[in-house]
Amino acid sequence: MKITHLTSATLVAVLALSACSKSETPPPTETAVEGSTATPTDTASANPMVGGAEMFPTKTIVDNAIASPIHKTLVAAVTQAGLVDTLKGPGPFTVFAPTDDAFAKVPKATLDGLMRPAQKTVLADVLKYHVVAGKLTAADLAKQITDGGGKAMLKTVNGQELTATMAGNVITLAGADGSKATVTQADVNQSNGVIHVVDGVLTPKM
Repeated sequence: MKITHLTSATLVAVLALSACSKSETPPPTETAVEGSTATPTDTASANPMVGGAEMFPTKTIVDNAIASPIHKTLVAAVTQAGLVDTLKGPGPFTVFAPTDDAFAKVPKATLDGLMRPAQKTVLADVLKYHVVAGKLTAADLAKQITDGGGKAMLKTVNGQELTATMAGNVITLAGADGSKATVTQADVNQSNGVIHVVDGVLTPKM
């Protein structure tokens, strides 16, 4: 099937199926901070390491993402979708940032299709589904989940909601279409918000 013939809804559906097929993989038990015995959703240090690169709380979400060796696909997608200026703005924003490995779970034809100029709007919608207005730390998310009786509904800048749940101190996010992602490293502070590294690509309903 040629990717140019895929509709926007089909692209998102394939993304969702791919994410669901990987959902049974157990989450990692440690953060990427070298020598740390913290669990995935523990608060990181002021200058945590992401993928072996130091993150700086004085830099923007985009600048730190560019420096991260494990977020090259995300940076390329943000650039293609025309969201660089937005995510370099004052915010603040909470970004659930899929790693390169997370994007690798998406079929190559689907990802390539999303990166085409004709699919710019669809790509932007998918990326905005990973962004929440305001700064929400892991502790903030945990409180919302507890206050919500075991789940929190997070309204994204896409306009749709993510469902956050918690098992132990591991936070999991579920998309409106059934896609899932686990927070593998929390509280990477930015000058205009915070990044939580996730292991899956979340997709909204189209």
